[in-house]
Amino acid sequence: MKKTLLLAAALVGAFSLQANAQSMFEKPEDAIEYRKATFQLIRYQIGDMGDMLKGKVPFDAKRFQQRADSAAALSSMPWEAFTADSQKGDTGALPATWSDRATFDKKAEQFAKYAKALAVAAQSGDKKEIGPAFRNWAKGCKDCHKSFKD
Repeated sequence: MKKTLLLAAALVGAFSLQANAQSMFEKPEDAIEYRKATFQLIRYQIGDMGDMLKGKVPFDAKRFQQRADSAAALSSMPWEAFTADSQKGDTGALPATWSDRATFDKKAEQFAKYAKALAVAAQSGDKKEIGPAFRNWAKGCKDCHKSFKD
C-alpha cells in the first residue's frame, strides 16, 4: 500500500495544482468524490498520529513513519480535484476556494510541504523532533479550513 501511495503521489506531482485538472474527471461529482475520499484518508493519518503523540495509544515509531509517509503522499493529491466545474454539489468547499484561488493554492502547497517535512522528521523516531513537524502539518490543515471550508 505504501508503494502505491508513493506512486500515486509521484503521478499527481507530475501535474501542477491546476494543469489538466478539468480533463481528469468526467463529471463534477467525480472530482468532489475524489477529494472527499482523499481528505478522509488524510483524516485517518492525522488522527492516528495525533493519538500516538497525545498518548491515547502507544507510540510506535514504525507505525508513525508509515502514517507520515502516507500523509506526505496524500497531502499533494486532493488539489487537482478542485476543478472549476466542481464548485456546486455535495461539497464543503466555500466559494473563496475559487474566487481566491491564489491563496488556496498557496495554502495547499504549504500543507503538502509540511507533510513532507513530517515524513522526514518521523524518520528520527524522536517524538521531540516529530511533535513540531506534526503541529505544523495540523496547523496547515486548520489554516485552509478557516478560509475555504464550511
